[in-house]
Amino acid sequence: MRALDVRLFDETVAAVALFTGSEHRLVYQNDACARLLGARPVGLPAREAFPEPDAEEFLTVLDEVVATGRSRRLPETREPDPGAPEQARYFVYSCTPVSLAEGHGVMVVALDTTAETMALERYEAVVTAVSQMVWVLRADGSAQELVPGWQKLTGSPWHDRMDERWGAFIHPRDLTRLRQEWRAALDREPPRLFETTFRVRAADGSYRHVWSRCVPILRNGRAEEWIAATDDIEDTWNAALREHLLAQIAQVSGGGLDESFAAVVNAIVPELADACVIMLLAQEEWPLPGHVPVTARRAASSTRHGLPARPPLRDQTIVVSDTVRDMLERRTPRTLRLPPGESVPPGVVPAVTEQWLRTANATSVTLYPLVAEDIVLGYAVISANEDSPAPGPADTERLQRIFQFAERPIRKALDLQRARRTALRLQHAHLTSPPTVSGASLAACYEPASSANEIGGDWYDAVVHTDGTLVLDIGDVAGHDLTAATAMGQLRSMLRGLAWNNGPEFLPSAVLTMLENAAEGLDIASFATAIHSRLQRLPDGTWRMTWANAGHPPPLLVPARAEPYFLTGTDEDPPLCVDPGLPRTCHAHTLAPGDTLLLYTDGLIETPTSSLDEGQHRLLTAAARQRDEELSELLVSLQNSLSDNRDDIALIAFRVDPPG
Repeated sequence: MRALDVRLFDETVAAVALFTGSEHRLVYQNDACARLLGARPVGLPAREAFPEPDAEEFLTVLDEVVATGRSRRLPETREPDPGAPEQARYFVYSCTPVSLAEGHGVMVVALDTTAETMALERYEAVVTAVSQMVWVLRADGSAQELVPGWQKLTGSPWHDRMDERWGAFIHPRDLTRLRQEWRAALDREPPRLFETTFRVRAADGSYRHVWSRCVPILRNGRAEEWIAATDDIEDTWNAALREHLLAQIAQVSGGGLDESFAAVVNAIVPELADACVIMLLAQEEWPLPGHVPVTARRAASSTRHGLPARPPLRDQTIVVSDTVRDMLERRTPRTLRLPPGESVPPGVVPAVTEQWLRTANATSVTLYPLVAEDIVLGYAVISANEDSPAPGPADTERLQRIFQFAERPIRKALDLQRARRTALRLQHAHLTSPPTVSGASLAACYEPASSANEIGGDWYDAVVHTDGTLVLDIGDVAGHDLTAATAMGQLRSMLRGLAWNNGPEFLPSAVLTMLENAAEGLDIASFATAIHSRLQRLPDGTWRMTWANAGHPPPLLVPARAEPYFLTGTDEDPPLCVDPGLPRTCHAHTLAPGDTLLLYTDGLIETPTSSLDEGQHRLLTAAARQRDEELSELLVSLQNSLSDNRDDIALIAFRVDPPG
């Protein structure tokens, strides 16, 4: 065999040394070897050329290669001399049998791996220091866990393939989406950063939100591997959900319980549940005696996309079962599992909701008590449908916290609702049915605003003097709260008393002046509008109307044989309590048989999207179109065609009887 020409290694990048003989005498060392290991005297036995204590393994390998004739490859470290400024060097070397001019020997080839080794050490330190789990994902679906955490989270050992076993830990609502996103990331050109959030089943059976960020490792332009850092973000996610829920409820903070609970169900579906129904108790007192039936109505509901449409919110009242009563008394959630083909027990939800749960393949329902400051309002019914698992203890606790987060705004809505009921009772106590009038007909109505906090101060009144003179009033106190409703009652009563005590011949302008002085002196209201009118029947069947207007929308006259128009008078007086010293004006007009007079509040004609002038024009058009309707029907028609129900409305109409 031809001897190896050592000159081949003079300029190589790799470190090369040649040894021969039984003592492994060093016969050659190139410059790269001298730089890596230090210059060694040529001609010395290996044991003398490499006297360092940590060179013993190297010398043993030389003996083994000569004895067996087989090559060996090993990693190695070269520590600097004590006190030397340089750092340790890392390299990998191979020992191979060769034939030299001096005889059989061993060729040692070494490569410096210091940079690569230190980079790996830094990477391992970084991934060990972070709190996330770190994985390597490959395009073929295999996976390697670099920083452990999977078993701590799930209670199950790491599984090295992203297959069905791994997918069994992912929430069914997230698994399909996660696989689609992953396939899309694999097919994307060029590969980019991939981030997603999904739920993983924890060791206690509940699901926790995790966030995963995957960075592609490119080889030949292809993403053959991905480094994935995954972190448990359940606490962060819960905090974000809480802020989202409170923000949603804040948007309807002026609304009623129904609007507030609608915001709640829309916040938790589909993130925390497939469907949610809110049942509110009809009774305000709790607990009730066992023999007293407890009724509840469906106030709000929401379902996730993909389930059948939920039934409308009507005819949804039930008498609750003992199961519900027990849950409310204990104030502890309760889960009812529904085997295939079985329905929710009676008295939990209305019949239409029971049918919906069957159609939507509900597998469980969980009942949650709804309590605001120790007041039991009702309960929520949360369902798991199709392949969604029943909630575990952590899921149930999470939803309990969500309902607790909503307690303060719900309590505010409850207070508004009670104030609204009080104000409405107050208003209805004052707004009695109009009296019977000889020679004419009367109709009146009051409609509160649709919003729970718009309880308003609108009123109407009708009084008949002993001589047959009719007094008609319409008014509106500024504000939309219980204070406005209270001031309304006081002003209406004062106006009625003043008009009655001063008699039918007292001018309406003088009555309003007296009312204003009393309201100002007694500090009843800071701003109010009103029309006070007097109608007296004349011998020819006509009616003489005299009125004063304190800043109120003008009366509408619908003549029997002409187009409707407003009775504006010649001067416009300011509202009450604005300038008490200003004299007030009286106006007069004669109403012929068949003529209709309408007094109304601004809620009939004003909307956020149109001006008062536009509203008055619409009123003229509607009155002309509906002029032949009976008075009570006319009021309903005008209200339905003109009002958006944002403000409360008071209406009173007077129609002169047609001749003979």
